[in-house]
Amino acid sequence: MAGIFSNKVFSISALTLLVCSIGIFLFPENFYQAIETSSLWVRNYFGSFYLWLGFVCVIGTLALGFSPFGSIRLGSAPPEFNRLTWIAMLYSAGMGAGILLRAVQEPVFMFLHQPLETGTSAEIMALEYTFYQWGFTAWAFYGIFALIIAYSLFVTKKDIRLSSLFGKKSSTGRLPKLIDILTIITTITGLVAAVGLGTTQIEGGISHLIQKPPGSLGLNMALVLVICSLAFVSAWYGIHKGISLISNWNIYITTALLLFIFLFSDIAGIFESFSNSFYHYLIDFVPMSLAFDKYDPGKPFLTEWTYYYWAFWLAWAPFTGVFIARISKGRTIRELIIGVLLIPSIGSFFWFSVFGDAAFEIVKNSSSYQDDFGNVFTSIFLFLENYPFPLFSSLVVILLLISFLVTSVDSAIYVLSMFTDKGKTEPSKKYRFAWAAVIFIFCEAIILLGAARQDTNVLTAMQKLLIITSLPFAFFTILISILFIRKLKRQV
Repeated sequence: MAGIFSNKVFSISALTLLVCSIGIFLFPENFYQAIETSSLWVRNYFGSFYLWLGFVCVIGTLALGFSPFGSIRLGSAPPEFNRLTWIAMLYSAGMGAGILLRAVQEPVFMFLHQPLETGTSAEIMALEYTFYQWGFTAWAFYGIFALIIAYSLFVTKKDIRLSSLFGKKSSTGRLPKLIDILTIITTITGLVAAVGLGTTQIEGGISHLIQKPPGSLGLNMALVLVICSLAFVSAWYGIHKGISLISNWNIYITTALLLFIFLFSDIAGIFESFSNSFYHYLIDFVPMSLAFDKYDPGKPFLTEWTYYYWAFWLAWAPFTGVFIARISKGRTIRELIIGVLLIPSIGSFFWFSVFGDAAFEIVKNSSSYQDDFGNVFTSIFLFLENYPFPLFSSLVVILLLISFLVTSVDSAIYVLSMFTDKGKTEPSKKYRFAWAAVIFIFCEAIILLGAARQDTNVLTAMQKLLIITSLPFAFFTILISILFIRKLKRQV
């Protein structure tokens, strides 16, 4: 293990996280205030820039996919994974537990607090705006990094690290290393937020089922131990024997849960809501993306929702892009873009249509609705009480939440190991163990700190820290995209 600590990227990243943890512990109020002020500054001054960047990424990736460049194959060998397994892995790594966290809460919020007045019904607008925040733009951010890294890895035969994009002569310089370190820190910060939110939702679901007040520190810490342990085992066995199997499980169970709600709801109404919302999303995509005229919900709303989402997706893009690149060997550029941009988006749209439309009916038919679905941690469990077998379906959601978190963590362990093990696509198992340990310790420390303060500001701070770290990646995205297009023109 001594060789791990001689690795500068690993050592600097781990030390930075340690210093950050100590700073949070010793100066919590100062830390929260600095994060809040900085993240708000980023959203205020760069919000419009994020909107334009997201729009250009969507249009640019589609144009590239359907251009003659789209037929370029990423490697000479056939694809490593069948199409279903490939889609399952990229979806589990890219969205995961978030679709369970927001399945009911976000559509209902948009239904009760309409972001736009465009003449459509409240139900259609709620779903349309939810589609917008979980759709093409998020996956375009992921797809840009996935495409560039996959091309670098399988066509030009460089390694998978972002630093390799600068070429052999500069890949060991300070700036490329800084980018790798920033990617690592951003990835772990995002994981802490995701695991913290996920375990809080699981703990809230368990507390709801046993009818006890939520907030059990012991249960939260035990859940983190279980999730990190399972993720380590999955990453230890690798993509073929570990990560792909759990990802397939996620898709099967998610589909079963979706069908369960779908079949016990208004099927015709859901199809109508899905098709109408999807139609309006497509025709309104350009003005919504640029917040133009009547499609501008206002800066306060954009700051709290859209800017936040765009920064969040962008912050996760390098990590998720590296993982998608790793599993996309043998596919064409066109297939990668369609697979990443369209299929998961449409799947998410139908998911939110089923849960959202059903939740709208519950809200409209309730004479005493008191913001029951306003809490992201318990909304889905309260929602399931309106359907048969609520205990069983709630247990399925809890197991699915654990499984989705495991796939997020095991993907992160694997990608971080590749970054620190010279970009190898099959990184040493000592790095997998080391990163699993770092992630586990950092997650437990943050949850402990939040419990000590008896608030959720720690997790909120971790989420908002992602917004700050995403800004360098926004500019980096423009730079590497220009370099990539130039490279394509020279080599094709």
